[in-house]
Amino acid sequence: MVIDVPIVSVEPDDRGRLTEANLRVAAAEASDAGIDVMAVVGTAGATNTGIVDDLQGVARVASEIGAWFHVDGAYGGAALASTIGRPLLAGTEHADSLVVDPHKWLFAPFDCAALLYRDPALAGATFTQRAEYLETLAATAEWNPSDFAIHMTRRVRGLPLWFSLTTHGTDAYDRAVSRGIELARRAGEMIRHSDHIELVLEPELSVVLFRRVGWTSEDYQRWSDQALADGFALVVPTVHDGETVFRFCFVNPTTGVDDIEVILEAMR
Repeated sequence: MVIDVPIVSVEPDDRGRLTEANLRVAAAEASDAGIDVMAVVGTAGATNTGIVDDLQGVARVASEIGAWFHVDGAYGGAALASTIGRPLLAGTEHADSLVVDPHKWLFAPFDCAALLYRDPALAGATFTQRAEYLETLAATAEWNPSDFAIHMTRRVRGLPLWFSLTTHGTDAYDRAVSRGIELARRAGEMIRHSDHIELVLEPELSVVLFRRVGWTSEDYQRWSDQALADGFALVVPTVHDGETVFRFCFVNPTTGVDDIEVILEAMR
């Protein structure tokens, strides 16, 4: 941890979401214990499940208690580029800060991450570092990227994303990201109508968690290893609530529905 502050955990709902009601309870308990909540973190698409927190409700509570509202959209924040995905992230617009990793679902090379602030001046007041060898930069530049995060020296990671956006335009990103969401929904439908596999969670973004009925964790790993060795598919197991399951994460817009059908059928 960069800052030494206590963390207040909030009980999730049955889908694993941070909700307004549960956050209110946790904030009240923290206040009774003499803890001043300085920040609240909501998730716009959990990496493992694709689940989106109750961002509208969380934003209301954060505003009422005077806390900084940060949205972790490292994976799912890319859905803001999608016509069908944007409504799923309602409430993100209230964030004081938002992180998005374009290398996850915006087709940028690893390791490209973006941190956005509602009021950059507040971030600058927090992160700006003072040293003699930095004074020239401070005196000659209108702004310096090192003033807005804990690290200083860095590559120009955002340039490939800028080139891609300039070349293809935002409409292409809308289509590509939307395709991932549509594929997840189609996969969910196929799984619901299958007798050998079961949905673990209803998909929200482009992640689908499902179980192969009757399989052990060793069975999942054995199938995954063999599929990779055969050059057939890369579908790896994950763990959800202590259970080993399979995880689809659709980020390639050229993936077809027939590809999904073949993979699911091969799990019989």
